[in-house]
Amino acid sequence: MPRPSPIPWALPPEVPWPRFLRLLRHPEPPRGWLEAAAELPELQKRPLLLRWIAQHPKAPAHLRARLMGRLPWRGLAAVAADAAAHPQARQQATEKLQQLWAGMTTGERRSLALHAPRALWHLIWPCPSTDVLASFLQHPRLSLGALTALIQPPLRPPQAEALAASRWRELVPVAEQVLQALDRSIPLPDTGLVLGHAAPWIRALDDETRILVASRTLTPALRRMVHPRRGESD
Repeated sequence: MPRPSPIPWALPPEVPWPRFLRLLRHPEPPRGWLEAAAELPELQKRPLLLRWIAQHPKAPAHLRARLMGRLPWRGLAAVAADAAAHPQARQQATEKLQQLWAGMTTGERRSLALHAPRALWHLIWPCPSTDVLASFLQHPRLSLGALTALIQPPLRPPQAEALAASRWRELVPVAEQVLQALDRSIPLPDTGLVLGHAAPWIRALDDETRILVASRTLTPALRRMVHPRRGESD
């Protein structure tokens, strides 16, 4: 049986670009090959491709640190979300995204929110943009427990409105948590919340749960709305 031919570890233009891009994902490149690849003029012009070198498990730490500083936020987000990336690369990418968040545009935040690493969620949740929050609420890794942990007072109108339009709006634990956060937030100054923000969450509860939630509600007007019999008598 003929032996398989060895992998040609040359660089473009000696190696076609499709093959070179596959080689960037190879788990065992020869020593010095990743460093040489990072110096290719074509990669210098395409910083998103540098992601594959920066996150490679065999990349030297000094090379990784240098390349991570050149990656745009999309490249950083890809590294942070890739389970196959070197743990140090994922950590560095996440830290850089945390630093970049404050200066990002609303459109950039909306795009990032859908795939942001968990360490950024506490930065995304207070965002005053309903569009950004709507994107975040579609995050494939956002769990019920993680979301209810985020829904804390003071709740603001962007959070309440994004939640009410989301796939979470009919889940009882979310409805209970939102009503509790609304109860604690409505009395606070300048929250911008109104009793109407509670309506979709009240409708998500059966009468028995509404009675239970009403018993824990401190705001009189909201308590009357939540309690089924008192709401009807009003």
